[in-house]
Amino acid sequence: MNIYKWKELDEKTKGKILKRAETDITEQLKVAQEIINDVKTQGDKAVCYYTEKFDGAKLSPETLKVTEEEINAGYERISKEFKETLEFAATNIKKFHTHQMPEPLWFTETVPGVMVGEQTSPISDVCLYVPRGKGSFPSVLLMLAIPAIVAQVPRIVIVTPPNSIGSLDDSVLAAAKVAGVKEIYKVGGIQAVAAIAYGTETIPACSKIIGPGNSYVTAAKRLLSGVLDVGPPAGPSEAIILADETADAKKVALDLMIEAEHGPDSASLLVTHVESLVEEVKQIIEKQLVKLSDQRKNFVNNVFNGYGGVIVTENLEQSIDFVNMYGPEHMEIMTSDPWAVLPKIKNAGEILLGNNAPITLANFLLGPNAILPTGGFAKTYSSVSVFDFLKRSSVGYVTEQGYKRVRDKAALFAREEGFETHALAVENR
Repeated sequence: MNIYKWKELDEKTKGKILKRAETDITEQLKVAQEIINDVKTQGDKAVCYYTEKFDGAKLSPETLKVTEEEINAGYERISKEFKETLEFAATNIKKFHTHQMPEPLWFTETVPGVMVGEQTSPISDVCLYVPRGKGSFPSVLLMLAIPAIVAQVPRIVIVTPPNSIGSLDDSVLAAAKVAGVKEIYKVGGIQAVAAIAYGTETIPACSKIIGPGNSYVTAAKRLLSGVLDVGPPAGPSEAIILADETADAKKVALDLMIEAEHGPDSASLLVTHVESLVEEVKQIIEKQLVKLSDQRKNFVNNVFNGYGGVIVTENLEQSIDFVNMYGPEHMEIMTSDPWAVLPKIKNAGEILLGNNAPITLANFLLGPNAILPTGGFAKTYSSVSVFDFLKRSSVGYVTEQGYKRVRDKAALFAREEGFETHALAVENR
């Protein structure tokens, strides 16, 4: 496991830790451009070709769209317990996002007779990208679909890669049924983003695509960002556990392993000034690793020897400074008073307080959205929310008396900036 003493690191090593696996997708961009061009010109034919090439699924234009019977069958095949769990999670997610919803219309009076405000309305349509590959992600579907439904988006489309026999995972189909989304297409990767950008004979063009994906999906979004809204950045998973001398070493160790099992390009860091805790956590992780499958064990080991590990600081304040510099996707605060640390954390997609809020709970069913900015973008982006599915229009209303109060100042401003017709419109009205 990587163990770094932050004060002793050279700038190159610090840069690697802060940069993580997010940025260089030069090769993926080359691949993406070719596939995008093919999908743009050949539509369904190209989508089916690349779906067979990359996913092993032989589909036709007629089988790209998921039928309602397929959705219902997938739902029926999952266990009663998982049906109840999906409903439980959906209820919590809906409650949280409903609370986020702004007033549909508000006004304030800036000067007597001048009313200004905002009208909020849903975007017309959206495509939700639900990944597949290292696992099945019904939780991602719920986290995307429910805020879109709460925001009252009229048309919600889902794209998600099929398995090698051309089907979707039952749990994903069940999540779609629980959420209430019926328009689903069996396509993922670059070809999915391109199809949504330009539309094909079967797959509709959408105004926006949102959801996490691999580096090839990221490349496609980057190339198509001038064609449609590609949503907030969501790359390889990352987490920080911020701990002090009061932290429970076993809980720290278990929670540190959570994001590490996502894959070798993920990052999971313990940030602490307590060196005795580091050794204890390391020993516990070694004992826990034997409980994992070979695949997940390899992922965890690769992360702790790659973009993850331990950052040893000099004190709690330096640990907090590191967190804000890093801007993690997920973070847990395991300190004597997490509520006192909370206001000092300025850059994090998600902040979980105390010993009883592991990232696992937040990923699936606490309620707040688990699709979060990665790669340091938590410094300027927020988690997915109803606001990703809403837009605001400014509104103004001026009475005759209000007009008289602001007319001359507006004309003066217009002439100062050289806009003659702007001035005439208020002077000669």
